[in-house]
Amino acid sequence: MSDRYSRRDALKTMVLGSGLLSIGGVVSSFAAINLIDKHEAGKNSRKIKHSVCRWCFEDIPLNKFAEQCAALGFDAIDLLKPSEWETVERHGLVCAMATDDFASVENGFNQPKNHKSLQGNYRRLIDRASKHEIENVIVFSGNRRGMDDKTGISNCITGLRPLLKYAESKNINLVMELLNSKIDYPDYMCDSTDWGVALAEEIDAPNFKLLYNVYHMQVMEGDIIGTIKKHHKHFNHYHAAGAPGRNEINDSQEINYPAIMKAIVETGFDGYVGQEFIPTYDNKMAALQEAIKICDV
Repeated sequence: MSDRYSRRDALKTMVLGSGLLSIGGVVSSFAAINLIDKHEAGKNSRKIKHSVCRWCFEDIPLNKFAEQCAALGFDAIDLLKPSEWETVERHGLVCAMATDDFASVENGFNQPKNHKSLQGNYRRLIDRASKHEIENVIVFSGNRRGMDDKTGISNCITGLRPLLKYAESKNINLVMELLNSKIDYPDYMCDSTDWGVALAEEIDAPNFKLLYNVYHMQVMEGDIIGTIKKHHKHFNHYHAAGAPGRNEINDSQEINYPAIMKAIVETGFDGYVGQEFIPTYDNKMAALQEAIKICDV
């Protein structure tokens, strides 16, 4: 992605700062499956379909990462580009949320000047995703740059409606992510549930959905379970990370993920929950195994 503070930039900052690009760090990631309880790996209740965001683990080669994720019981990997889809499919996984290099957090559908290029690029991505039976493609509002909410919603509708009709013919959802503008993505417009839901209700398309990012919405507004219960019909994908810090979802942070997962299950949700935390453990795959155990209610 080309946004100013991208997922990739965040990962590089974390990795370089902690020295985990050393040979020993990479080797420990490769050996992760040997270091975890194999009796536990791959076993879960199946109430939650587990996914994980690729960008958080980019220092592990994708083929190895997919192999390890499959062994742990993951069903999918998020935010993969077309060149990566076949690699994960070989391990029995799917791409739960498709993207490509042109997709930008900062430069999205709220700016009419972006519509032509975005519509062309997204049509091509939709075509490719359809051939792989991928159900979800991520989109972004873009930054405000002084724009008011009403204008932003109107502009997004104008830019997205032609694409939504095309995507519906290909059995694909366009999914806008809710992100925080306080810490990670300053000035991002779709930074609250109210804004995202207002857009979804006005656009009124069955294949326009929201990606509810628990970490980002905890930063912005809290009331996670209440929001899920109220607006779950608009959410078809969830992301998880710890707050504060955007790291592991264990008891070192403030979000009660078991309770949140139970609330998600109770809504009848049948989509994916994607882990999107920046790992701090030397054994990064063990961090993912821990995350599955926490979320597998």
